[in-house]
Amino acid sequence: MACSDTEKLSLDVEPYCDGDLFGCAAAMEKERESYLSPTENPSTISVSASIPPDQQGYDVEFDPPLENKYECPICLMGLRSAVQTPCGHRFCNSCIKKSIRDTGQKCPVDNEVLLEEQLFPDNFAKREILSLTVRCPNVGCSDKMELRQLEKHLSQCKFATVQCPQCLESVRKSHLDEHKSEQCLQRLMTCPACAGSFVYANKQMPRNELAQHMQEFTQMHMRCMAEFLRSQTLNSCSVPSFATHSSSDECGASARAPDSCQCRPELMNLRETVLELEGRLVRQDQQIRELCIHNETQKNQVTELRRKLSSLEEATRELEAQQYQGVYVWRLENFSLHLRNQEAGQPIVLHSPPFYTGRPGYKLCLRLHLQTPSAPRCSNYISLFVHTMQGEFDSQLSWPLQGMIQLAVLDQVEGQHHVEVMETKPDLQAFQRPTVQRNPKGFGYVTFLHLQALRQHGFVKDDVLLVRCEVTPRFDASLRREGVQPRGSEPSL
Repeated sequence: MACSDTEKLSLDVEPYCDGDLFGCAAAMEKERESYLSPTENPSTISVSASIPPDQQGYDVEFDPPLENKYECPICLMGLRSAVQTPCGHRFCNSCIKKSIRDTGQKCPVDNEVLLEEQLFPDNFAKREILSLTVRCPNVGCSDKMELRQLEKHLSQCKFATVQCPQCLESVRKSHLDEHKSEQCLQRLMTCPACAGSFVYANKQMPRNELAQHMQEFTQMHMRCMAEFLRSQTLNSCSVPSFATHSSSDECGASARAPDSCQCRPELMNLRETVLELEGRLVRQDQQIRELCIHNETQKNQVTELRRKLSSLEEATRELEAQQYQGVYVWRLENFSLHLRNQEAGQPIVLHSPPFYTGRPGYKLCLRLHLQTPSAPRCSNYISLFVHTMQGEFDSQLSWPLQGMIQLAVLDQVEGQHHVEVMETKPDLQAFQRPTVQRNPKGFGYVTFLHLQALRQHGFVKDDVLLVRCEVTPRFDASLRREGVQPRGSEPSL
């Protein structure tokens, strides 16, 4: 079926090509217009301008030129993804589909009714086209190969061109390094006098950068000036010519030459200027070295002061933590921001500053979670835990920690606080002496308070939430406070 269709197509286009089978764009256009109905606009069929180049036919130079039977009647290029219609015509896949949609499901050659479902790939034509010989499109390259090998050849062709990343000019891939270093107008150059960098195309410095350049490279400019004046002084010194003297006086003239060399007053002034500039350079070098040493000393002093300041701040926080005596109120400011992040599904984990149960006493801190709406079994709950920390008095205390812990979220309007009390459990890792700065195991409640209760009561005021923790170790005078009973151990961790 494919062979007969191919022969039919070649016979249809042969009368318009003067007996040969080579591509003829004018003949194909005439043939296509002859099949159109009188009311149909030919401009609606051409889709080569609207289809991206990578989706049209093969636009390469075939050798010999491509026959008409291998050209798409729409884009007039070599068939790329060839498909056949039931009426035996071949088109590019993208061209015919676009044409069917634009012309109302009609074949652009014989105006027959045609649907996209009726198209089928023409692998025979594809294999024939891929086996045709093409020329390399790179200028200067005369290689020929089969179309299927063109892509591999282009990746290795020494005449292939690439775009220079600096000036965006197309150059040969093999000459790119040489172009970037010697020919590119946007390459960076280094000033031999002051070691400054500038773009080759912008040899002149912008006026607004001149003052900064003169300030940064003053020493280098003075050294260049001194060398220039020294060379001018040596080259301008007039030495009398003794070429006219006789051979008998030649030795005596040579001996008297150094004494007879007389420099003009201008040259003497230049010598004095050179000496003065050299002296200023020496003094400036010394000043720069002294400033560098002073700057390095100041850097070391600043580093030491920052270290001492950090140590003093840590000591201050430690002293403040020892003043709480086991009762600590944690202020969580900007709490509405944490609520918005929680509603967005972000996990919120907050740790309080440390506090002590006394002096001496255990060092503790609080951990608060805002559970996300998707958290299993505890969604939209506040989770609250207590962690032991390495403290100053750990060696003087008895471990594990034993006693009672009272946790509360304070109602700032009506005073109806949400309070939970729990007993420590010595067998848990959370109450053992910590081996790191903060014990990774905590003890508390996963479902301490639902977030909906925050809106029903006055727990949040002025965008501040108050969390209170009171720890009574076993050796304290009062172990249990009157009227407060511990909560069961089921919701605790």
